[in-house]
Amino acid sequence: MDKKNLQNIVAEESPVQRYAACVEYDGANYCGWQRQIHSPSVQEQVEKALSKVADHEIKVICAGRTDTGVHATGQIIHFESANSRTEFNWVSGANSQLPTDICIRWAKPVPEEFHARFSAVARTYRYLLLCNKQRTAISPQAITLVRVDDLDIAKMQQAMDRLIGKHDFSAFRGANCQAKSPIRQVEFVNIDKIGQVIQFEIRANAFLLHMVRNLVGALIPVGKRELSVADFEVIFRGLDRKLAPSAAAPNGLYLTEVEYPPEFKLPEPDNALWLRP
Repeated sequence: MDKKNLQNIVAEESPVQRYAACVEYDGANYCGWQRQIHSPSVQEQVEKALSKVADHEIKVICAGRTDTGVHATGQIIHFESANSRTEFNWVSGANSQLPTDICIRWAKPVPEEFHARFSAVARTYRYLLLCNKQRTAISPQAITLVRVDDLDIAKMQQAMDRLIGKHDFSAFRGANCQAKSPIRQVEFVNIDKIGQVIQFEIRANAFLLHMVRNLVGALIPVGKRELSVADFEVIFRGLDRKLAPSAAAPNGLYLTEVEYPPEFKLPEPDNALWLRP
């Protein structure tokens, strides 16, 4: 019996195990998370690396597709394999195959009912702005430059506070959004300032296409005092994307955390990369 047939028999007899994993990536060199025919994607790289470790084709499901140029420190995926591998094998093996701008942070077996997208109860995004009249040479694709000396943090926080609760976010919905409903539940918003860096943080049950970028695009004029908090609320309540300012650039946006019910016992998110004043 040749090796290939033996592997097929073993695979048929071995139970299929579902795994969850956390993926971190710099999205600057990719068309986004989702696999595309015409451009390199994060999904393609992750599937290729995990397939090498599994010794068979792996397909992954993610918690949320990120767009071109968007980054993640806490993207969650799930995949299945009948070939037994330890958590260490999945992580170190995949990372040895991945480019330097993508890595697996952890992997662990999960029950069959776990689903990276549909089991998620909340997602958190952070957006980084650099307030400086001159450009930065240090990782310019990791932060969005606003050519001002400063922004009014208090006014932007007041505007963000209007988002808390269950609302129709049509004013900040991307044109090609395929979500069935524009209603989203925002649980937490915050702005931190460290030196010239401003960090927006928003947690919701789910997000619409380009929702965070569109929100930040409307908050920046508030910080510049070009729009008042009342103006922001009129745009928000108007439910018309055409009335809102342009979206902020993708390079300052990060998917940092996906929350699941405690019974899945996933590792606590590691936010060591994020600073607090």
